[in-house]
Amino acid sequence: MKVLLVGVGGVGEAIAVIAKPRAWVKQIVLADYNAERAKEVQAKLGDQTRFPVEFINASDQQQVEYLAKKYQVDLIMNATDPSYNIPIFDAAYQVGIHYMDMAMTLSEPHPTDPFHKTHIKLGDYQFERSPLWEEKGCLALVGLGIEPGMSDVFARFAQDHLFDEIEEIGIRDGANLEIKGYEFAPTFSIWTTIEECLNPPVIWEQDRGWYTTTPFSEPEIFEFPQGIGAVECVNVEHEEVLLIPRWVKCKRVTFKYGLGEQFINVLKTLKMLGLDNKKPIKVKNVMVAPRDVVAACLPDPAHLGDRMEGKTCAGTWVKGIKDGKPRQVYIYQVADNTDCMKRFQCQAVVAQTAFNPVIGWDLLEHGVWKGKGVLGPEAFDPVPFMEKMAEYGFPYGIKEY
Repeated sequence: MKVLLVGVGGVGEAIAVIAKPRAWVKQIVLADYNAERAKEVQAKLGDQTRFPVEFINASDQQQVEYLAKKYQVDLIMNATDPSYNIPIFDAAYQVGIHYMDMAMTLSEPHPTDPFHKTHIKLGDYQFERSPLWEEKGCLALVGLGIEPGMSDVFARFAQDHLFDEIEEIGIRDGANLEIKGYEFAPTFSIWTTIEECLNPPVIWEQDRGWYTTTPFSEPEIFEFPQGIGAVECVNVEHEEVLLIPRWVKCKRVTFKYGLGEQFINVLKTLKMLGLDNKKPIKVKNVMVAPRDVVAACLPDPAHLGDRMEGKTCAGTWVKGIKDGKPRQVYIYQVADNTDCMKRFQCQAVVAQTAFNPVIGWDLLEHGVWKGKGVLGPEAFDPVPFMEKMAEYGFPYGIKEY
Protein backbone atom coordinates (compact mmCIF):
# COMPACT_ATOMS: atom_id res chain seq x y z
CA MET A 1 0.00 0.00 0.00
CA LYS A 2 1.12 3.53 -0.86
CA VAL A 3 -0.41 6.37 1.14
CA LEU A 4 -0.48 10.15 0.78
CA LEU A 5 -0.51 11.36 4.39
CA VAL A 6 -1.86 14.91 4.40
CA GLY A 7 -0.92 16.51 7.71
CA VAL A 8 2.21 15.60 9.67
CA GLY A 9 1.37 17.04 13.06
CA GLY A 10 1.31 14.97 16.21
CA VAL A 11 -1.16 12.37 14.95
CA GLY A 12 0.35 12.30 11.46
CA GLU A 13 3.78 11.60 12.92
CA ALA A 14 2.38 8.83 15.12
CA ILE A 15 0.61 7.24 12.14
CA ALA A 16 3.90 7.06 10.24
CA VAL A 17 5.80 5.71 13.25
CA ILE A 18 3.21 2.99 13.92
CA ALA A 19 3.03 2.05 10.23
CA LYS A 20 6.81 1.89 9.73
CA PRO A 21 7.31 -1.73 10.93
CA ARG A 22 4.59 -2.99 8.56
CA ALA A 23 6.31 -4.32 5.43
CA TRP A 24 3.10 -4.08 3.40
CA VAL A 25 3.22 -0.28 3.81
CA LYS A 26 5.43 0.43 0.81
CA GLN A 27 5.46 4.22 0.98
CA ILE A 28 3.97 7.08 3.00
CA VAL A 29 4.27 10.54 1.48
CA LEU A 30 4.68 13.05 4.33
CA ALA A 31 2.79 16.10 3.03
CA ASP A 32 2.42 19.21 5.15
CA TYR A 33 2.22 22.99 4.84
CA ASN A 34 5.16 23.12 7.27
CA ALA A 35 7.78 21.24 5.24
CA GLU A 36 10.34 21.60 8.03
CA ARG A 37 8.02 19.76 10.38
CA ALA A 38 7.63 16.98 7.80
CA LYS A 39 11.42 16.76 7.44
CA GLU A 40 11.72 16.48 11.24
CA VAL A 41 9.41 13.45 11.15
CA GLN A 42 11.24 12.03 8.13
CA ALA A 43 14.55 12.24 10.02
CA LYS A 44 12.97 10.38 12.94
CA LEU A 45 11.76 7.65 10.58
CA GLY A 46 15.19 7.41 8.91
CA ASP A 47 14.15 6.51 5.35
CA GLN A 48 13.84 9.28 2.76
CA THR A 49 12.75 6.94 -0.04
CA ARG A 50 9.96 5.25 1.86
CA PHE A 51 8.89 8.48 3.57
CA PRO A 52 9.35 11.32 1.04
CA VAL A 53 8.47 14.88 2.09
CA GLU A 54 6.26 17.20 0.07
CA PHE A 55 4.93 20.70 0.70
CA ILE A 56 1.16 20.89 0.43
CA ASN A 57 -1.56 23.46 0.91
CA ALA A 58 -4.39 21.17 2.00
CA SER A 59 -7.00 23.75 1.01
CA ASP A 60 -5.87 23.42 -2.63
CA GLN A 61 -7.62 20.39 -4.09
CA GLN A 62 -5.46 20.43 -7.22
CA GLN A 63 -2.29 20.16 -5.14
CA VAL A 64 -3.69 17.13 -3.32
CA GLU A 65 -4.66 15.53 -6.63
CA TYR A 66 -1.23 16.26 -8.11
CA LEU A 67 0.65 14.55 -5.27
CA ALA A 68 -1.71 11.56 -5.28
CA LYS A 69 -1.01 11.07 -8.99
CA LYS A 70 2.72 11.80 -8.70
CA TYR A 71 3.24 9.00 -6.21
CA GLN A 72 0.43 6.74 -7.56
CA VAL A 73 -0.95 6.22 -4.08
CA ASP A 74 -3.71 3.79 -3.18
CA LEU A 75 -5.21 5.91 -0.39
CA ILE A 76 -5.25 9.48 0.86
CA MET A 77 -5.04 9.68 4.64
CA ASN A 78 -6.42 12.95 5.96
CA ALA A 79 -4.62 13.87 9.20
CA THR A 80 -5.37 17.60 9.08
CA ASP A 81 -7.85 19.73 10.96
CA PRO A 82 -11.34 18.94 9.63
CA SER A 83 -11.62 22.40 8.07
CA TYR A 84 -9.62 20.90 5.16
CA ASN A 85 -11.77 17.80 4.73
CA ILE A 86 -13.72 18.88 1.67
CA PRO A 87 -10.81 19.55 -0.73
CA ILE A 88 -8.95 16.41 0.42
CA PHE A 89 -12.08 14.24 0.24
CA ASP A 90 -12.97 15.61 -3.19
CA ALA A 91 -9.40 15.14 -4.43
CA ALA A 92 -9.50 11.43 -3.59
CA TYR A 93 -12.79 11.11 -5.46
CA GLN A 94 -11.47 12.89 -8.53
CA VAL A 95 -8.32 10.77 -8.66
CA GLY A 96 -10.38 7.63 -8.06
CA ILE A 97 -8.65 6.26 -4.97
CA HIS A 98 -9.65 5.41 -1.41
CA TYR A 99 -9.92 8.04 1.31
CA MET A 100 -9.75 7.91 5.10
CA ASP A 101 -10.09 10.53 7.83
CA MET A 102 -10.40 10.71 11.60
CA ALA A 103 -13.00 13.51 11.77
CA MET A 104 -15.81 14.25 9.35
CA THR A 105 -16.77 17.42 7.47
CA LEU A 106 -17.82 20.22 9.79
CA SER A 107 -21.29 21.12 11.00
CA GLU A 108 -23.07 24.46 10.89
CA PRO A 109 -25.51 25.40 13.66
CA HIS A 110 -29.17 26.07 13.08
CA PRO A 111 -29.55 29.78 12.21
CA THR A 112 -32.41 30.48 14.64
CA ASP A 113 -32.55 27.60 17.15
CA PRO A 114 -29.00 26.21 17.51
CA PHE A 115 -29.47 24.55 20.92
CA HIS A 116 -32.47 22.46 19.93
CA LYS A 117 -32.32 21.81 16.20
CA THR A 118 -29.59 20.55 13.89
CA HIS A 119 -28.79 22.25 10.58
CA ILE A 120 -25.78 20.94 8.65
CA LYS A 121 -24.51 17.97 10.61
CA LEU A 122 -21.04 16.51 10.89
CA GLY A 123 -20.40 14.41 7.79
CA ASP A 124 -23.45 15.57 5.83
CA TYR A 125 -21.29 16.73 2.92
CA GLN A 126 -19.59 13.35 2.74
CA PHE A 127 -22.62 11.10 3.14
CA GLU A 128 -24.57 13.07 0.52
CA ARG A 129 -21.88 12.04 -1.97
CA SER A 130 -21.85 8.35 -1.09
CA PRO A 131 -23.74 7.30 -4.26
CA LEU A 132 -21.07 8.97 -6.41
CA TRP A 133 -18.31 7.08 -4.57
CA GLU A 134 -20.24 3.83 -4.96
CA GLU A 135 -20.57 4.39 -8.71
CA LYS A 136 -16.80 4.88 -8.92
CA GLY A 137 -16.11 1.78 -6.85
CA CYS A 138 -14.07 3.72 -4.31
CA LEU A 139 -14.27 3.76 -0.52
CA ALA A 140 -14.27 6.79 1.76
CA LEU A 141 -13.87 5.39 5.27
CA VAL A 142 -14.74 8.34 7.48
CA GLY A 143 -14.18 8.81 11.19
CA LEU A 144 -11.51 6.17 11.83
CA GLY A 145 -9.40 7.57 14.64
CA ILE A 146 -9.85 6.74 18.31
CA GLU A 147 -13.07 8.74 18.79
CA PRO A 148 -14.66 8.52 16.31
CA GLY A 149 -13.26 5.23 15.08
CA MET A 150 -12.39 2.63 17.67
CA SER A 151 -15.40 3.75 19.72
CA ASP A 152 -17.67 3.05 16.74
CA VAL A 153 -16.09 -0.38 16.21
CA PHE A 154 -16.89 -1.13 19.87
CA ALA A 155 -20.52 -0.07 19.36
CA ARG A 156 -20.89 -2.51 16.46
CA PHE A 157 -19.20 -5.25 18.54
CA ALA A 158 -21.65 -4.68 21.38
CA GLN A 159 -24.59 -5.05 19.00
CA ASP A 160 -23.21 -8.18 17.34
CA HIS A 161 -21.85 -10.04 20.36
CA LEU A 162 -22.86 -8.61 23.75
CA PHE A 163 -26.53 -7.55 23.62
CA ASP A 164 -29.90 -8.71 22.35
CA GLU A 165 -31.32 -5.20 22.65
CA ILE A 166 -29.48 -1.90 23.18
CA GLU A 167 -31.11 0.95 25.04
CA GLU A 168 -28.26 3.48 25.02
CA ILE A 169 -24.73 3.89 23.70
CA GLY A 170 -22.58 6.57 25.27
CA ILE A 171 -19.02 7.35 24.26
CA ARG A 172 -17.08 8.39 27.36
CA ASP A 173 -13.58 9.88 27.27
CA GLY A 174 -11.51 10.77 30.34
CA ALA A 175 -7.90 11.04 31.49
CA ASN A 176 -5.65 11.89 34.41
CA LEU A 177 -2.89 13.39 32.26
CA GLU A 178 -0.77 16.19 33.70
CA ILE A 179 1.70 18.38 31.82
CA LYS A 180 4.59 19.74 33.81
CA GLY A 181 5.64 23.33 33.32
CA TYR A 182 2.44 24.65 31.74
CA GLU A 183 -0.56 26.25 33.40
CA PHE A 184 -2.66 25.35 30.37
CA ALA A 185 -1.60 23.03 27.55
CA PRO A 186 -4.09 20.92 25.54
CA THR A 187 -2.93 17.40 24.68
CA PHE A 188 -4.69 17.51 21.29
CA SER A 189 -5.28 20.06 18.54
CA ILE A 190 -6.78 23.16 20.19
CA TRP A 191 -8.37 24.11 16.85
CA THR A 192 -10.35 20.86 16.79
CA THR A 193 -11.06 20.97 20.53
CA ILE A 194 -12.60 24.44 20.25
CA GLU A 195 -14.69 23.28 17.30
CA GLU A 196 -16.18 20.23 18.96
CA CYS A 197 -16.56 21.67 22.47
CA LEU A 198 -18.17 25.03 21.65
CA ASN A 199 -20.51 23.82 18.93
CA PRO A 200 -23.99 22.70 20.07
CA PRO A 201 -23.63 19.04 21.13
CA VAL A 202 -25.74 16.62 19.15
CA ILE A 203 -27.78 13.75 20.64
CA TRP A 204 -29.68 11.00 18.83
CA GLU A 205 -32.85 9.30 20.02
CA GLN A 206 -34.84 6.67 18.17
CA ASP A 207 -38.17 8.53 18.47
CA ARG A 208 -36.72 12.00 17.96
CA GLY A 209 -33.79 11.69 15.59
CA TRP A 210 -30.85 14.07 15.89
CA TYR A 211 -31.22 17.19 18.03
CA THR A 212 -28.89 19.58 19.82
CA THR A 213 -28.38 20.93 23.32
CA THR A 214 -26.16 23.51 25.02
CA PRO A 215 -22.37 23.04 25.32
CA PHE A 216 -21.18 21.22 28.47
CA SER A 217 -24.73 20.08 29.30
CA GLU A 218 -25.87 17.00 31.27
CA PRO A 219 -22.77 16.61 33.47
CA GLU A 220 -22.24 13.15 34.94
CA ILE A 221 -19.55 11.43 36.97
CA PHE A 222 -18.08 8.47 35.10
CA GLU A 223 -15.69 5.98 36.70
CA PHE A 224 -12.81 5.25 34.31
CA PRO A 225 -10.69 2.08 34.65
CA GLN A 226 -7.00 1.42 35.36
CA GLY A 227 -6.65 3.99 38.10
CA ILE A 228 -7.95 7.04 36.22
CA GLY A 229 -11.00 7.11 38.48
CA ALA A 230 -14.04 9.36 38.62
CA VAL A 231 -14.18 12.18 36.06
CA GLU A 232 -17.02 14.61 35.34
CA CYS A 233 -18.07 14.27 31.70
CA VAL A 234 -20.24 16.65 29.67
CA ASN A 235 -21.97 16.66 26.29
CA VAL A 236 -19.75 17.56 23.34
CA GLU A 237 -20.44 17.52 19.59
CA HIS A 238 -18.86 14.37 18.15
CA GLU A 239 -19.09 12.16 15.09
CA GLU A 240 -20.12 8.96 16.86
CA VAL A 241 -23.58 10.37 17.47
CA LEU A 242 -23.95 10.87 13.71
CA LEU A 243 -22.36 7.54 12.75
CA ILE A 244 -23.60 4.90 15.18
CA PRO A 245 -27.37 5.18 14.47
CA ARG A 246 -26.72 4.55 10.77
CA TRP A 247 -25.54 0.97 11.43
CA VAL A 248 -26.25 0.04 15.06
CA LYS A 249 -29.79 -0.50 16.34
CA CYS A 250 -30.30 1.32 19.64
CA LYS A 251 -32.55 3.91 21.29
CA ARG A 252 -30.12 6.69 22.27
CA VAL A 253 -26.55 7.81 21.48
CA THR A 254 -24.47 10.45 23.30
CA PHE A 255 -20.86 11.59 23.52
CA LYS A 256 -19.44 12.98 26.77
CA TYR A 257 -15.93 14.26 27.37
CA GLY A 258 -14.09 14.65 30.67
CA LEU A 259 -12.81 18.17 30.12
CA GLY A 260 -12.37 19.42 33.69
CA GLU A 261 -13.42 22.75 35.17
CA GLN A 262 -10.30 24.67 34.09
CA PHE A 263 -10.56 23.56 30.45
CA ILE A 264 -14.27 24.41 30.29
CA ASN A 265 -13.62 27.87 31.77
CA VAL A 266 -10.84 28.54 29.24
CA LEU A 267 -13.14 27.53 26.38
CA LYS A 268 -15.94 29.72 27.68
CA THR A 269 -13.54 32.66 27.92
CA LEU A 270 -12.30 32.15 24.37
CA LYS A 271 -15.93 32.10 23.21
CA MET A 272 -16.78 35.23 25.18
CA LEU A 273 -13.83 37.12 23.67
CA GLY A 274 -14.50 35.91 20.13
CA LEU A 275 -11.19 34.08 20.02
CA ASP A 276 -12.93 30.88 18.90
CA ASN A 277 -13.71 32.55 15.54
CA LYS A 278 -12.25 30.54 12.65
CA LYS A 279 -12.90 33.23 10.03
CA PRO A 280 -10.04 35.69 9.33
CA ILE A 281 -10.36 39.24 10.62
CA LYS A 282 -8.24 42.27 9.79
CA VAL A 283 -5.54 43.12 12.35
CA LYS A 284 -3.16 45.95 11.37
CA ASN A 285 -3.62 45.20 7.66
CA VAL A 286 -3.11 41.47 8.20
CA MET A 287 -5.92 38.93 7.84
CA VAL A 288 -5.79 36.32 10.57
CA ALA A 289 -8.28 33.92 12.18
CA PRO A 290 -8.46 34.41 15.97
CA ARG A 291 -8.58 30.64 16.49
CA ASP A 292 -5.32 30.26 14.57
CA VAL A 293 -3.73 32.84 16.88
CA VAL A 294 -4.85 30.87 19.94
CA ALA A 295 -3.36 27.70 18.46
CA ALA A 296 -0.09 29.49 17.68
CA CYS A 297 0.18 30.79 21.25
CA LEU A 298 -0.12 27.36 22.83
CA PRO A 299 2.54 24.62 22.88
CA ASP A 300 2.45 22.05 20.08
CA PRO A 301 0.81 18.88 21.47
CA ALA A 302 3.24 16.80 19.40
CA HIS A 303 6.14 18.02 21.55
CA LEU A 304 4.59 17.64 25.00
CA GLY A 305 5.24 13.94 25.54
CA ASP A 306 8.33 14.30 27.69
CA ARG A 307 6.45 16.66 30.04
CA MET A 308 3.32 14.54 30.27
CA GLU A 309 2.36 11.96 32.90
CA GLY A 310 -0.68 9.76 33.31
CA LYS A 311 -3.20 7.80 31.26
CA THR A 312 -5.97 8.53 28.81
CA CYS A 313 -9.05 6.37 28.27
CA ALA A 314 -11.44 6.19 25.34
CA GLY A 315 -14.39 3.85 25.23
CA THR A 316 -18.00 2.95 24.60
CA TRP A 317 -20.53 2.47 27.40
CA VAL A 318 -23.51 0.35 26.41
CA LYS A 319 -26.72 -0.34 28.30
CA GLY A 320 -29.30 -2.90 27.24
CA ILE A 321 -30.66 -6.43 27.55
CA LYS A 322 -28.90 -9.80 27.19
CA ASP A 323 -30.73 -13.11 27.70
CA GLY A 324 -33.66 -11.25 29.24
CA LYS A 325 -31.52 -9.52 31.88
CA PRO A 326 -30.28 -5.91 32.14
CA ARG A 327 -26.63 -5.46 31.20
CA GLN A 328 -24.14 -2.60 31.13
CA VAL A 329 -20.59 -2.74 29.79
CA TYR A 330 -17.80 -0.30 29.05
CA ILE A 331 -15.50 -1.36 26.20
CA TYR A 332 -12.35 0.74 26.38
CA GLN A 333 -8.72 1.34 25.56
CA VAL A 334 -6.29 2.95 28.02
CA ALA A 335 -2.99 4.43 26.83
CA ASP A 336 -0.22 5.21 29.31
CA ASN A 337 1.96 8.14 28.29
CA THR A 338 5.18 6.62 29.67
CA ASP A 339 4.58 3.46 27.65
CA CYS A 340 3.73 5.38 24.44
CA MET A 341 6.84 7.55 24.74
CA LYS A 342 9.01 4.49 25.29
CA ARG A 343 7.61 2.54 22.32
CA PHE A 344 6.83 5.26 19.79
CA GLN A 345 8.43 8.49 21.07
CA CYS A 346 4.93 9.96 20.71
CA GLN A 347 2.66 11.14 23.51
CA ALA A 348 -0.32 9.04 24.54
CA VAL A 349 -3.20 11.04 23.05
CA VAL A 350 -1.77 11.18 19.53
CA ALA A 351 -0.49 7.58 19.61
CA GLN A 352 -3.87 6.32 20.81
CA THR A 353 -5.51 8.16 17.92
CA ALA A 354 -3.00 7.04 15.30
CA PHE A 355 -3.03 3.26 15.64
CA ASN A 356 -6.64 3.05 14.46
CA PRO A 357 -6.23 4.25 10.87
CA VAL A 358 -3.17 2.02 10.47
CA ILE A 359 -5.24 -1.01 11.51
CA GLY A 360 -7.83 0.22 9.00
CA TRP A 361 -5.18 0.31 6.27
CA ASP A 362 -4.12 -3.20 7.28
CA LEU A 363 -7.64 -4.62 7.00
CA LEU A 364 -8.25 -2.92 3.65
CA GLU A 365 -4.87 -3.94 2.23
CA HIS A 366 -5.44 -7.59 3.08
CA GLY A 367 -9.06 -7.70 1.91
CA VAL A 368 -10.55 -8.25 5.37
CA TRP A 369 -12.58 -5.06 5.18
CA LYS A 370 -14.15 -4.32 1.80
CA GLY A 371 -16.60 -1.66 0.73
CA LYS A 372 -17.43 1.22 -1.55
CA GLY A 373 -19.18 4.51 -1.00
CA VAL A 374 -18.93 6.63 2.13
CA LEU A 375 -18.90 4.34 5.16
CA GLY A 376 -18.22 4.61 8.86
CA PRO A 377 -16.34 2.05 10.97
CA GLU A 378 -19.65 0.48 12.08
CA ALA A 379 -20.23 -0.76 8.53
CA PHE A 380 -17.53 -3.44 8.94
CA ASP A 381 -17.01 -6.58 11.00
CA PRO A 382 -15.53 -5.33 14.30
CA VAL A 383 -13.80 -8.57 15.33
CA PRO A 384 -10.78 -8.42 12.97
CA PHE A 385 -10.11 -4.84 14.07
CA MET A 386 -10.33 -5.67 17.78
CA GLU A 387 -8.14 -8.75 17.34
CA LYS A 388 -5.40 -6.55 15.88
CA MET A 389 -5.47 -3.99 18.68
CA ALA A 390 -3.19 -6.01 20.98
CA GLU A 391 -0.88 -6.80 18.06
CA TYR A 392 -0.46 -3.06 17.53
CA GLY A 393 0.19 -2.50 21.24
CA PHE A 394 -3.22 -1.06 22.22
CA PRO A 395 -5.30 -3.87 23.74
CA TYR A 396 -8.93 -3.28 24.64
CA GLY A 397 -10.71 -4.12 27.88
CA ILE A 398 -14.33 -4.76 28.85
CA LYS A 399 -15.71 -3.62 32.19
CA GLU A 400 -18.96 -5.25 33.27
CA TYR A 401 -21.29 -3.37 35.62
